Amino acid sequence: MNDPMLVAKLILLGLSAGVLSGLFGIGGGLVIVPALVLIFSYQTKMAVGTSLLSILLPTGILGVYQYWKRNEINVSAGLWIALGLFMGAYLGGRLAGQLSPILMKRLYALFMIVVAIYFLVAPEGAKPRANPAPGSPTNAAS
Repeated sequence: MNDPMLVAKLILLGLSAGVLSGLFGIGGGLVIVPALVLIFSYQTKMAVGTSLLSILLPTGILGVYQYWKRNEINVSAGLWIALGLFMGAYLGGRLAGQLSPILMKRLYALFMIVVAIYFLVAPEGAKPRANPAPGSPTNAAS
């Protein structure tokens, strides 16, 4: 990849997704994949694979460090989720290989619509649980 303008655009996309990931816990599916498809003309499968590669380390290491410093991480829950992600990403990648490009594109669009509807109609914030999970920041401070 020798085009400096393309490299700069990709870095800007990563920077934008990184900020949104640090703020909201999103990045790959809601930012990087649509941008790769709409701006860089990637096919959906190529965009998903590239997104997974790009978020593998930088999002985790630096984002986690900032939250760790403020004791805003439930390590046990995060590790269990990571185990599920590990298995789920493998299964999802295998499943994606079985789908036609048009079906993949439509399923992704449906996912985005469901997420958008949820955020449009869901009530603002749920009340915290009376008994937080062991090891959670709220419980750890008590």
